[in-house]
Amino acid sequence: MNDNAIFGWRSEYPSMHKKLDHSFYQNTDVVEVARHLLGKYLVTDFGGQYCSGVITEVEAYRAPNDKACHAYNNRRTKRTEIMFWPGGVAYVYLCYGIHHLFNVVTGDADMAHAVLIRAVEAQEGLDIMEDRRGVSAQKPQLSAGPGVMSKAMGITTAWTGQSLVEADSPIWIEDRGQVVKEESIGESTRIGVDYAEECALWPWRFFLKESKWVSRFKPPKLKPKMH
Repeated sequence: MNDNAIFGWRSEYPSMHKKLDHSFYQNTDVVEVARHLLGKYLVTDFGGQYCSGVITEVEAYRAPNDKACHAYNNRRTKRTEIMFWPGGVAYVYLCYGIHHLFNVVTGDADMAHAVLIRAVEAQEGLDIMEDRRGVSAQKPQLSAGPGVMSKAMGITTAWTGQSLVEADSPIWIEDRGQVVKEESIGESTRIGVDYAEECALWPWRFFLKESKWVSRFKPPKLKPKMH
């Protein structure tokens, strides 16, 4: 990643490390939150296994009118109930029975908004991430894609509901003073939501244009409606 092309810098954080707090996550505009998560650092520390990565790709999901959202039409199930909590917790679900996908719940209580973290570029704990994935840290396959990203960072469904803001949380997101330039943000339709009819066309996937640490994109193929 060409940091000079993508990032600017702020000076108001002398330490350059600031854990995101409730005020960030409880913004009611999930699309804005998703865009602002680019360039932030996802950090995990499970039993002293400290890892971090720059967030390079995200997708926004918004109940109740988003047909791609698990909580579409305010559907409440044992799995989705966490999405209705106040923003600032993890929503981790299993996809295809094997991939653990990590989402950040946003907005106020009962809004059921979330941002899927699709990819990171590994920064710290590279040897740990390589062991978890069996892939070199120099290859995008290490953590470009939501399933492999969670595996590299050690995140599983066991952590769904985990606070991202408590002092002793093993999962959190940091602002390290980097500001992503607006012209460096790409957008597209979301990946793998062709079933969501018109909502599949919403341009709610955001990524760093200059980064190779992003998913391969295929435009949605919508099935014609039967009349």
